[in-house]
Amino acid sequence: MDTIIKKVNPDAPEEAILEEAGRILREGGLVAFPTETVYGLGGNALDPGASRKIYAAKGRPSDNPLIVHIADRSELFGLVEEVPAAAERLMDAFWPGPMTLILKKTPRIPKETTGGLDTVAVRMPSNRIAAALIRTAGVPVAAPSGNLSGRPSPTKAEHVIEDMDGRIDMILDGGQAGIGLESTIIDCTEEPPTILRPGFISREMLEFLLGRIGEDRASTGPMAEGEHPKAPGMKYRHYAPKAPMTLFEGETAAVVRRICGQAEADIKEGKKVGIIGTDETAGSYRQGEVRSIGSRQRADTIAHNLFAVLREFDDMGVDVIYSESFSGEGIGQAIMNRLMKAAGYHMERV
Repeated sequence: MDTIIKKVNPDAPEEAILEEAGRILREGGLVAFPTETVYGLGGNALDPGASRKIYAAKGRPSDNPLIVHIADRSELFGLVEEVPAAAERLMDAFWPGPMTLILKKTPRIPKETTGGLDTVAVRMPSNRIAAALIRTAGVPVAAPSGNLSGRPSPTKAEHVIEDMDGRIDMILDGGQAGIGLESTIIDCTEEPPTILRPGFISREMLEFLLGRIGEDRASTGPMAEGEHPKAPGMKYRHYAPKAPMTLFEGETAAVVRRICGQAEADIKEGKKVGIIGTDETAGSYRQGEVRSIGSRQRADTIAHNLFAVLREFDDMGVDVIYSESFSGEGIGQAIMNRLMKAAGYHMERV
C-alpha cells in the first residue's frame, strides 16, 4: 500500500486535503491525524471492517477498545443510550479537549469498535485539524494512537510515518501534538465516575468539579491476568521503548548518584545507556546518552517531551534506559502512569 502523506496547516486546514481524507474514511480506509494529545489512527467508527483494519495496522489486541471521536456534542445522539448528569458537567467543563468518557453504547456502534464491550469511549478533540476532519468525513471516527501496538505514542507525523507508512491510506502532518499524553479516560457508567486512565485533566480538577471521583486500580498498577480492559491503555504493554527501562524513585540527589553508578557499570560492560533526566539534573550525568525530558518546575514540558525522548532512544539503539521518577500530583500522575507502563512497572526505590 502506498501511504499518502500531506502537510496540513494547523490553523487553517486545507479544504481539499480534508475532503480527500474524509472520502477515505467514508469508504472504509484509515487516516492518521493530529490531535491536541497525540496523533490518532482514524477509521469510520460505524464500520466494523474499518475497526478491524485499525487493529490489524497497529497489531493491537482486538479486546482493547477504540476511542470514538466526534466534532459536536449533538453527534452523541444515536451513539450512546444516555448521558448521566455527571457526564454533562464534565462535557461542559472540558469538551472539546483531552477528556474521554465511557458511556453505554447503542447498537449503532459495532462491538468491533468497542472491543466487545457494551460501552463506548467517546471524546471531542479541540485540535482544529481533527475537528475539521471529523466534520468533513461526516462519520464518528474511531482513533487509537497512531503507532504500532506497544510502542511510544506518536507526537509528530514522523513517528506515525515510521510505524505506519505502507500500512494505512493517509497521514495528515499537522506538526507536533501539543500536550503529548493521551486523554484522561473517565467511566461515567459508574457512581462515582471513575478514572480509568490519567491524563492532562487531573484527578484534582475532576474532584473540584464533581466532589467525588473514583480511580480504577489499573490506572496505577498492572491489571490482573484475565481481566478485560474497560478502556485503552489499561491492560497491554504500552508506550514501551525497545530497550529495557528502569525507574528510580527517591530523593533527587540519591537517584542521580544511583543512576550514575549503574550507568558506569553498564558502560564498562559495553552497553549503550540512555538516561532520562531533567533540566535541573541533566548536567549531573557524566556518562551515557543523557536527555532532559523537561523541567520539574513545568510538568507540562515533561508530558510534552516524554514519548519523543523514548523514540529517540529507540533510534539511537540504546541497550538499557534509566529514568528519574516524578511527582504524582496533577499531570504528574499521568506522566508516572506512562513511565511505569513503559518500564513494565520496573521501579527501584533509592
